[in-house]
Amino acid sequence: MQSKAQIDEILRQKSDAREVPGIVAIAASGNEVLYQGAFGKRDLSKPDAMTADSVFWIASMTKAATTAGAMQLVEQGKLSLDKPIGEVLPDLAKPQVLEGFDANGEPKLRPAKGPITLRQLMTHTAGFAYDMWNSDLGIYLEKSGTPGIITCQNAALKTPVMTDPGTRWEYGTNIDFVGKAVEAVSGKTLDAYLRGNLFAPLGMYDTGFKITNDMRRRLVGMHARGEDGQLGSIPFELEQNPEFHMGGGGLYSTAADYIKFTQMILNKGRSNGEQVLKAETIAMMGQNQMGDLNMTKLPTAAPMFTNDVDLYPEQVKKWGLSFMINTAKTAEGRSAGSLAWAGLANTYYWIDPARDVTGVILMQLLPFADGKCLEAFAGFERGVYAGLDAGSGQKAA
Repeated sequence: MQSKAQIDEILRQKSDAREVPGIVAIAASGNEVLYQGAFGKRDLSKPDAMTADSVFWIASMTKAATTAGAMQLVEQGKLSLDKPIGEVLPDLAKPQVLEGFDANGEPKLRPAKGPITLRQLMTHTAGFAYDMWNSDLGIYLEKSGTPGIITCQNAALKTPVMTDPGTRWEYGTNIDFVGKAVEAVSGKTLDAYLRGNLFAPLGMYDTGFKITNDMRRRLVGMHARGEDGQLGSIPFELEQNPEFHMGGGGLYSTAADYIKFTQMILNKGRSNGEQVLKAETIAMMGQNQMGDLNMTKLPTAAPMFTNDVDLYPEQVKKWGLSFMINTAKTAEGRSAGSLAWAGLANTYYWIDPARDVTGVILMQLLPFADGKCLEAFAGFERGVYAGLDAGSGQKAA
């Protein structure tokens, strides 16, 4: 790829200037790796250089993997996209909507107007929220003594929905319930199910909810950007003996592993000669599954963890089965109809079926949607498309 030097320069400059601690980036077509690079340090408080096989907490990049696992069970008829999910998860049989708080500050709840479905969970239209973008949920958790989702305690899942199911898009704990549904019908823990049915077939041996000793040797430290813009190392690790595996955000992985997953999506469900999901399932996952609803801006309610999130504000975004879908071409070159999402500690990926290209870029710092990280991501993505365009020009000549 001609633009390798160009991408290297952009990413190296970001880490050399300590604008980000360290970066691993990889891009691929359906059948070959087009770019790979590692820059900066795994942890600013230690001397180790970042390496291509470094292990990151990929947070919400977990969602697509959990959903892919659930879609295998939909194919087998063990889960249904549109039956009430309460049939599989009794806790969701009678959802309650939070309607605000009374004069004494107590939560006001009412029964939801309809049942929750698996499709709604996968498209973030079931009504569940995250307290870092919904302050009412934050108040509810405090008032009720409900632990936050990151504790991986079952009690953390006992929350009301913020709106009636199917009435609007709200990013939240939906995919944690998808993980619970996988466990309910497969009889396995989410970790064991995904390992056996997705990660092993794809050759993703550095991906899991539990950090193995081998992964720990390559683990990237977490960082936080202070108000002065400076980065510092902070202690962070997900509960290693959780009550439940967080299908919405519990995985640790590497860039090289995750690209195998995104390549499987590009290859219509095939990898290593195995059909992990049917081609028609992959097609469905990549299509608008939220009807007339749109993805909306996420204003922060917890600036320590996330900035406001408003990706491509100039265009309408839809949601497939666990992917954001951009409906117009982006400034970086991503085709309309591409799939993408991200993880809280500034990890990002995109999948562009029209151009047969996918990319993954991993950093490890808070808050999410960090300006410098987004610059690194945009520079990387532009470089990848520049390389594709140069390559297709040569072929045409």
